[in-house]
Amino acid sequence: MPYCLGEGADALARPAWGAAPPPWAPGRREETHHMIDAGPDAERTWCLAEVDIFCDLSEQEMEAIAAAAPMKTYTAGEMLYSPTQPCEVLFILKKGRVRIFRVSADGRALTTAIITPGTIFGEMVLLGQRMYDNYAEALDDAVVCVMSRADVHRFLLSDARISARITAILGRRLADLEQRLSDSVFKSVAQRIATTLTTLTTAQPQPGPLRPGARHPQIALTHEQLAALAGTSRETCTKVLREFTDHGLIRLARGRITVLDPERLKDASG
Repeated sequence: MPYCLGEGADALARPAWGAAPPPWAPGRREETHHMIDAGPDAERTWCLAEVDIFCDLSEQEMEAIAAAAPMKTYTAGEMLYSPTQPCEVLFILKKGRVRIFRVSADGRALTTAIITPGTIFGEMVLLGQRMYDNYAEALDDAVVCVMSRADVHRFLLSDARISARITAILGRRLADLEQRLSDSVFKSVAQRIATTLTTLTTAQPQPGPLRPGARHPQIALTHEQLAALAGTSRETCTKVLREFTDHGLIRLARGRITVLDPERLKDASG
């Protein structure tokens, strides 16, 4: 399969479904914009400066990697990867959140992961990192650095420090998937939603500062996005969220969930 760093990135800016997205299409309530490159005056190393796997590299090493990893910006709702337009590249997420999801034959979407800043994802057989039939969607305005197969081998796998950290990241992701599978079998829908909210509150960094006057953690997800992450329907998710609201565990707003009582929510997760 040819490596399509430039060509594939341009192709991903054109959704496979054209001007009329199907019901499952990610970000369909968002306005879609073309992917843009970072401005020429931007610091080349800005994209990588706070990524954990590069934490102890010298300035010269950082500059070499940054030169090989062009920085791309996506708006919320845009696709970074699609199985209909595959390309073997590695994404390093600097800013925002990205959700990885699959779509069934009947149009249902299942979120398998939410990627947060400082980690990697993408189709990279060299790392044992596969996307298969997954899609990758920017949940927020996102900034990523994109590396080709050759540059991954040259700059990442050849450095024992970086390759060890990549192995640890992939190991944690596998453990998360195993836990998600266990939850889907043994937990009720309400418990899965509570587990998902608890995980997003405690294990993942907030995508931004709390709103003025806010005293509680906030999760920027729609009911549909949360339902996909918890493996249920939007209607069922909304019903459970209203029950949680009635019990004083959360507060709902458009596109945002405020966790009022993290301890009781954790208890509800089973």
